[in-house]
Amino acid sequence: MSVVLGSGEYTYRAHDGQWGDLPEGWELIDVAGVAVDDQDRVFVFNRGAHPVIVLDRDGRFLGSWGEGIFTRAHGIHRGPDSNLYLTDEGDHTVRACTPEGEVLLEIGVAGRPASFMSGEPFHRCTHTALSPHGDIYVSDGYGNARIHKFAPDGTHLLSWGASGVGEGEFSLPHNIACDADGWVYVADRENHRIQIFDGDGRFETQWHAVHRPSAFHLTGGPDPLCYVGEIGTPLDFQRGAPNLGPRVSIFTPGGELRARLGREPNLGTGAGQFISPHGLCVDSHGDIYVGEVSHTGWPNVFGSDRPRPQPLRALQKLVKAGPPNAKESS
Repeated sequence: MSVVLGSGEYTYRAHDGQWGDLPEGWELIDVAGVAVDDQDRVFVFNRGAHPVIVLDRDGRFLGSWGEGIFTRAHGIHRGPDSNLYLTDEGDHTVRACTPEGEVLLEIGVAGRPASFMSGEPFHRCTHTALSPHGDIYVSDGYGNARIHKFAPDGTHLLSWGASGVGEGEFSLPHNIACDADGWVYVADRENHRIQIFDGDGRFETQWHAVHRPSAFHLTGGPDPLCYVGEIGTPLDFQRGAPNLGPRVSIFTPGGELRARLGREPNLGTGAGQFISPHGLCVDSHGDIYVGEVSHTGWPNVFGSDRPRPQPLRALQKLVKAGPPNAKESS
């Protein structure tokens, strides 16, 4: 079964089942992040036995790496240097790796978190983004409320943010991106907003109209777009409430809504439905790859009494079906 999501220029086709062909006996567990390179190879960062699984754009298996290195996958970002920056929430580190899996740089000390809400890097860091000049920004969200900036060699330059709801404060900075001008976009998840800063952490603006933004991807080019994976409420009395997510929404960098993608009811395992969109990216054809932490999210959105299907989808692809557009940088 397949369904059509969106309309006009923002029309996509979604299909039932998990996207991607894996070797027999392999399973994707909680796809926390996904990235694509210039060849549209897809790098799937997940919490299964094979942390980084590489697929071509048709879903054919190309290889895997990261076994024995990563503890709990959380974010993956392909930098302008073509390397991959992988944020490991479980051991409080960021590692820069080649596309073949060679570790080039490690920021943080594995297994040694900073004190809870100390502001020091890292305590269960969430995601990484590079500026056009190679500066490294890390959102430090689950045990901090902080953004850290590092030089390309990993030298700590500055940090900003504190727990709260005001400008420049955070309640779980969950994802981060940089635009072509070096501005920093932060998915401030539990404050239901995107905050935007200059490269030195000065607050510039913010926009709302998002519900618990978890995944965030900013395209390049002259007309960039922000793709936001929103998750639903964890509250029992609001489970299944309409118009809150889970879904994928598309905005301009100024926060103007272009499309909401999701088949009502959005919550589910069918084509065009979601459980917990946690990481996403867009390839050169405009197709959207959505990674979901579906195993972790299942009891939050369905309750602990509902049996979890086996296998449970953790990765889907939304294929661009609207009018052709210029190729987008990812």
